[in-house]
Amino acid sequence: MASEVDEKGRQAESSDTEERSEKKSASTAGSDDAGTGGATMEEVGGDSNAGVSEVSEEISSLAVSEKGPDDDVDKPEITLRADKLNEEVEAAEPSQIKTIAAEDTPYTSAQTFEELNISENLLRGIYSEMKFERPSKIQGITLPMILSPPYHHLIAQAHNGSGKTTCFVLGMLSRVDPNLKAPQAICICPTRELAIQNEEVLLKMGKYTGITSTCAISEFGKQTSSRRGPVVDQIIIGTPGTIKRWITSKILNLRHIKILVFDEADHMLAQDGFQDDSTRIIRYIVKDNGGCQVLFFSATFDDTVKNFTVKIAPKANQVFVKKEELSLDVIKQYRVKCPREADKVAVLKDRIFPAAEKLGQSIIFVRTRASASNLHRRLDEDGYKCTSIQGGLSNEERDRVIREFRCGQTRILIATDVLARGFDQAQVTLVVNYDLPIKNSFPNDPDYELYLHRIGRSGRFGRKGAAFNFLVTGTDEDNMNKISSYFNREIPEVPWDDDDAFEKVLKEAGLA
Repeated sequence: MASEVDEKGRQAESSDTEERSEKKSASTAGSDDAGTGGATMEEVGGDSNAGVSEVSEEISSLAVSEKGPDDDVDKPEITLRADKLNEEVEAAEPSQIKTIAAEDTPYTSAQTFEELNISENLLRGIYSEMKFERPSKIQGITLPMILSPPYHHLIAQAHNGSGKTTCFVLGMLSRVDPNLKAPQAICICPTRELAIQNEEVLLKMGKYTGITSTCAISEFGKQTSSRRGPVVDQIIIGTPGTIKRWITSKILNLRHIKILVFDEADHMLAQDGFQDDSTRIIRYIVKDNGGCQVLFFSATFDDTVKNFTVKIAPKANQVFVKKEELSLDVIKQYRVKCPREADKVAVLKDRIFPAAEKLGQSIIFVRTRASASNLHRRLDEDGYKCTSIQGGLSNEERDRVIREFRCGQTRILIATDVLARGFDQAQVTLVVNYDLPIKNSFPNDPDYELYLHRIGRSGRFGRKGAAFNFLVTGTDEDNMNKISSYFNREIPEVPWDDDDAFEKVLKEAGLA
């Protein structure tokens, strides 16, 4: 799993040499960026009253991102998504979803895919390849907004596993003219893995449409843009560094772009994420094509990113879920107060694993790479077949680890936050926060969004799951209380040395 690091060094670390080299090339190409770096949308070109040109001058008031303080701590990344996306999902009820329609435009939620007036070839892919029966709740709400003229922008938030990928993939496939052999849709993702998998979903859903696509990533760090000709595929899915390089290299023509998608938009627009790259790409598109629709999709939006997104797309439709509803009910959450750090391993080996007879696969989240390596070694020495993934591994090693876990060769995966977002493995029924997620910039504060993404790795597609949070210090307890209060969820304590208590809660979670 690769990550992408910008020229300012805002990613604390990355083993993705492709994205590091992209950022270096972007940094040295000062002449390309200097003309737009501080300009408003109107100044870089385009009709300020149409499409993406509505993105306001707020976009140019970007703060300089700062490098994370700890190179041993991995940033959240995206990895493999499951083939089966959403037909079993029990998403939020419509009453829990807040919608704000642009300019009071009326929309009717779709109950069937036929109501969306999409092509027969696309319907065939939805039913025969994706095996969907009807739109999920988030799809029923957002797809009419995406597909109805005048094609307003959309800012959409919903649960992990609620079918967001289908929303924007279906949106891109529907907006593209199959007869026009030119780029018409772009989807930007934080990592090469997510780009690859989003294209896999697109190819599967669009199998009968004749629409072509390409993945804008570099192969294991090799720069290839100078050796390829102009892009003629109709949909481009890729990472921001590669897409930006293709644009500045003049091999990606933006004149016919109708729709621009930001997947995991909260990370793409965060100051410690890819805000600068994302807004710069928007500027490029405005310069060549002011009539583009922009979609922002994510499971979480903190207030800062939400406000920034609303400012840069002021006339967008908005779909949000209250934070109290985001802490998934199908996931049983518990806290375990351990007397010492070493007792965490004992809880895993002596309490949780022996009692969880119906346990599928587990993900154990740690804060640092060193912790991942040490815990891996200790569990391996005791005979547990496990593996670990962290940012210090090469792309090939990380791909191998994920492949083995997905195939069931290993049942326990120890991970830093490179795996905190978007890993959709249906067999994962247990998540352990060996270390609570905390904000890099504020070490004494929990990272609420990251907590939600972590525990959301279990209970995928509406299945049951459990999340145990290990606490040792007083700061751990304070942060756990803050998380409980933030999501308005009681998180009961399980005594660390009580076998019966663990057996009871594991039965409640359907794992024993």
